[in-house]
Amino acid sequence: MTATATEAKPDAAPEEAKGGKKKLIVIVLLVAVIGGAGYWFFLKPKGPEPAPKPGEVVALDPIQVNLADGHYLSIGIALQQVEGAAHEAEGSKALDAVIELFSGRTIEELIKTKTREELKEELSHEIAELYHEEVMGVYYTQFVTQ
Repeated sequence: MTATATEAKPDAAPEEAKGGKKKLIVIVLLVAVIGGAGYWFFLKPKGPEPAPKPGEVVALDPIQVNLADGHYLSIGIALQQVEGAAHEAEGSKALDAVIELFSGRTIEELIKTKTREELKEELSHEIAELYHEEVMGVYYTQFVTQ
């Protein structure tokens, strides 16, 4: 009986080692699958969001802005809303941004096309923030200096 008991022990150890390796492989594969799924659902970079579609254009009444050296600018703008905007953009925040951006500038600055375009881009960015991305663009409807 002792010989049989000692023979059984060496046979049991390789079987336990094989079972342990199988468990390890299953655990590693399981961790890899869970990790891949976690990356796919939570960390994978999303594709670019589709660009918003243009909606209604809201034209605001022109205003006069004081420039440097006693001159003024009569400026009118229109706001391009995104499609599906909750409500029509109320113009007071946009007009305040216009006054803030253009006040005190010189006519020499404003007659340059490049400067006007740079100011328009800056104004568009500011208005997009003010209207929480419900306005996607700004158009000049009037731009007269004197």
